[in-house]
Amino acid sequence: MADEAPAAPPRRNPNIIITGTPGTGKTTHCEALATRIAAAASTTGAAPASNGSGDAVLAELRHIAVNDVVRDRNCHDGWDAEYQSWLVDEDRLLDELEPDMTSERGGCIVDWHACDLFPVSWVDLVVVLTADTESLYDRLALRKYPEAKMQENIDAEIMQVLLQEAHEAFDEGMVVELASNTPDDMEANVDRIVAWVAQWRKDQGIDKEEE
Repeated sequence: MADEAPAAPPRRNPNIIITGTPGTGKTTHCEALATRIAAAASTTGAAPASNGSGDAVLAELRHIAVNDVVRDRNCHDGWDAEYQSWLVDEDRLLDELEPDMTSERGGCIVDWHACDLFPVSWVDLVVVLTADTESLYDRLALRKYPEAKMQENIDAEIMQVLLQEAHEAFDEGMVVELASNTPDDMEANVDRIVAWVAQWRKDQGIDKEEE
C-alpha cells in the first residue's frame, strides 16, 4: 500500500464566510471587524498575543470583499443591467481566491452573498446574517435597488434561502445564524466573532504552541 500523503499544514487562523441576503449588513460587519483588525495589528506588530485573548487574535486576519475581487480581477462575464450586478464566473473567482483561502496563514474574512460555492476544506465558520423584512426593505430602498431585485431579495430572506444553502453545504456546527437589525446587534455579533476566533486558535493549539 502506498504511503498516505502528509496532511496539509493546519491554518494558523480560521477562514470565515460572512454571508446573508443583500442588505443584512455583511459589509458593515466586515468593516467593523477590519477596523479592529487594523487596531490589533498596530498594537501587536501584526502578531497575535500568545494567550489568544481579545482583539490580539485579529492581527493576522484579512477582509476579502468578493464583489471587489469579481470586479477588479475580471471574474465575471459582464454586467447585468436589470439587476445592477456582475454575472459572476464562479470558476474564475475560486481560482483567484484559492491562494489566500488555502494558505497556511488562513485568516480570510470573506464578505459575500453566497457561501455554497466554497469547498468545505477552505472554511472554518459560516456566519449567516439575518434581518427582519422592514429593516431589509429600508436598507435596500436606500441603495436604490431596482424593484425586481428588491423583491427578490426580500423573498429570499423570508424563505431563509441563504441560511438553508449554508446548512446544506456545510456541517451543522460550522454554521451560525446572527440577527442583524440594529447597531447593538452588529456590535454584539462582532464581539462574538472575535471570541470565536480566539477560541478556535486555542482549540487548534496555535496559541499554546506559541507560548
